[in-house]
Amino acid sequence: MKRLTIRARLTLVHGGLLLLAGVVLLAVTYVLVDQRMRQPLTGVKAQIVQTPFGKLPGVGAADQLRVLIQEAQDEAKRNALESLLTQGGIALLLISAVALGFGWLIAGRALQPLHQITGTARRIAAADAGGRGLHERIALRGPRDEVKELADTFDLMLERLDRSFDVQRRFVANASHELRTPLALNRSLLEVAMSRPGASAELRQLGETLMAVNERHERLIDGLLTLADSEQQVVDRTPVDLAEIAGHLLDQVAGTPQLTVRRRLAPAATAGDPVLLERLTQNLVENAVRHNLPAGGEIDVSTGTVDGRATLVVVNTGPVVPSYEIEAIFQPFRRLHHDRVAAARPDPERSGARDRAGAGRGFGLGLSIVRAVAQAHGGAVHAHPRDGGGLVVTVTLPSPGVAVPAQPARTLPAAARG
Repeated sequence: MKRLTIRARLTLVHGGLLLLAGVVLLAVTYVLVDQRMRQPLTGVKAQIVQTPFGKLPGVGAADQLRVLIQEAQDEAKRNALESLLTQGGIALLLISAVALGFGWLIAGRALQPLHQITGTARRIAAADAGGRGLHERIALRGPRDEVKELADTFDLMLERLDRSFDVQRRFVANASHELRTPLALNRSLLEVAMSRPGASAELRQLGETLMAVNERHERLIDGLLTLADSEQQVVDRTPVDLAEIAGHLLDQVAGTPQLTVRRRLAPAATAGDPVLLERLTQNLVENAVRHNLPAGGEIDVSTGTVDGRATLVVVNTGPVVPSYEIEAIFQPFRRLHHDRVAAARPDPERSGARDRAGAGRGFGLGLSIVRAVAQAHGGAVHAHPRDGGGLVVTVTLPSPGVAVPAQPARTLPAAARG
């Protein structure tokens, strides 16, 4: 049996409510007017019976009777109108209130599928970057009406977007893994050529140059693979203390010349993938060292627990970063055109300009990986410019006992994970 569309159902419901309200109002009005019309005529009948006709000089009994009936009719009409305006108005207000209440409930029930669609869209919009949240579906049940078609179309769009993001992630992971093999082979060949007893100085210098280029490409591919892997929701979680990770990494940069390293490492317990969390901290520390002043630079790293969440804060000195450029540095392959020369002598044509990561000191993947790892652990990353130059980056992660909203894990192929 074919079901009516939502438009037809709303039309019938609202029309029926209005018809029912009109019938009830008409019946109430009829009863009120009928009751009020009977009361004055009963009193006039008694008055006519008790009136001694013939006492009015020059007026016959018939004339007196017509006068009394006319007065009775006028009084009945006046009383009926007053009753209709007062009691009928009250009845109209009550019936209108009841009709509005039923209309509100029925309309809310009829529009409940739209609320379901809106809720799903809101959760997807509030999800983290990287395509997470696109796994949700409305899966609306009910007749094949306009709202059902809208929900099914929305689900189809989400399915295609989800598939597109999955294909993109798998491509990056697979491409990164496949590119590792030739780079590893190049490194082995260069090491063999440089280790020969008869290798000349020019050959060794060329080999070292090629080894540096090869190492740079390896770091790029490793960053791509980490970025693709860290965008998946972390399922297996291990208790980790960010203070221990930060302390170990700061020990490695403590001997950097012309760089002051300050640490305030209070316990910051969280849970997650230790390798990814170490990479998060390492990228922040390396970014703070790389984008610092050529002389007299400072790094301040602090950990702790704030409002029940593990916190890692990395502050460094360096070039002035405009506020509107903060979001750009978290995008893959995007970096600021700041170097040591620009830090000493700002160039208005280059300072703060965004560009693709090229042959500079980085690829623009460091902070992208930081954000991806934090979001995969249910955390967040915030940054703002430091007064006088530099950057303040704050990472917050859930405590071990806090449940992270589950999202379906899209496990990369074993080959892609290396």
